[in-house]
Amino acid sequence: MQNKNMLMIPGPTPVPESVLLAMAQHPIGHRGQDFNQIISEISQNLKWLHQTKEDVLMLTASGTGAMEAAIINFLSSGDSVLIGNNGKFGERWVNVARAFGLKVDEIRAEWGEPLDPEMFKDKLMNDKSKKIKAVIVTHSETSTGVLNDLETINKYTKEHGEALIIVDAVTSLGTVNLPIDKWELDVVASGAQKGYMIPPGLGFVSVSQKAWKAYQNSNLPKFYLDLGAYKKAINNNSFPFTPPVNLIYGLQIALRIMKAEGLAQMFTRHQKLAQATRIAIKTLGLNLLATDESASYAITAVSSSKIDITNICYVMKEKFNIILAAGQDHMKGKIFRIGHLGFICERDILTTITCLETTLQLLGDTSIVSGKAVSEALKFLP
Repeated sequence: MQNKNMLMIPGPTPVPESVLLAMAQHPIGHRGQDFNQIISEISQNLKWLHQTKEDVLMLTASGTGAMEAAIINFLSSGDSVLIGNNGKFGERWVNVARAFGLKVDEIRAEWGEPLDPEMFKDKLMNDKSKKIKAVIVTHSETSTGVLNDLETINKYTKEHGEALIIVDAVTSLGTVNLPIDKWELDVVASGAQKGYMIPPGLGFVSVSQKAWKAYQNSNLPKFYLDLGAYKKAINNNSFPFTPPVNLIYGLQIALRIMKAEGLAQMFTRHQKLAQATRIAIKTLGLNLLATDESASYAITAVSSSKIDITNICYVMKEKFNIILAAGQDHMKGKIFRIGHLGFICERDILTTITCLETTLQLLGDTSIVSGKAVSEALKFLP
């Protein structure tokens, strides 16, 4: 049946019907009082979601735009930064930093492996002259399904005293507990099309008081992504530039849905969905790229030594209209990724597992025990 695709990718993620209906409303003027009231509500709910008392700034941009803003607003040309690189997006922040003339030192790990916090500790402890101005970390690495140990890396960054911690939380915000104020995270960036359950087009950046002090000395070029302009505007429940009004309508409803579920319940749901997916993958005789100990609650990356990955994705799409994400860069054709973040429920996971089981059978896997993967997954689903 046409037009019945089921998105099981890391983003964009499915969008609730109430959010879609909200976005279908006629736009209103973004300089009027009615729009200001919407922004006021959204601003408070974003603080709730981010677990911070500081303003959360909204940009008409993707998650990459939010991360670029997170870098260029608080650093200066020639500054030294320490970047964790264990996937596509860690690699991206290395490239962005170098594009703006920053001196980059990398902490690397193989794709599928978590960053080693002790390597950050060694670099930071040995920086006696305090040359490192920022530590940049991808919390949930979307390309591999690895959740890096941000809490420990942040602890070592705080002990350094000088460096800011800048976090890519694009697929972790709203899926795992990220207590920004409690951990004293300086800059945290995320994107709309992931845990927020709305279509792409909005980026979010939370900023600590320490980071705002660094902003005063930053000399990297910026105009549209100048966060000072966004901070001034948000204090008046406004935007410095024309915002995507209909996306804002959707965000208002999505945040209400998230508040109704509650933070703890939301994090628990994502954890259970991830656990159910992973045990089912193991039961089907497929391989997991990330270990259980370093697994993201947002994405599960899967490889196979018996069935061609490209064929699995093709059959899932053509026969069952279920869209899985391919691997990126050198992992293309070697893994596929299942997204289970945002507006995803138990039914979606069970449907995906059942169809994946059937796909493997159609592709010639005779070792499958029908129904066993679903049975194992149900142990984690209430």
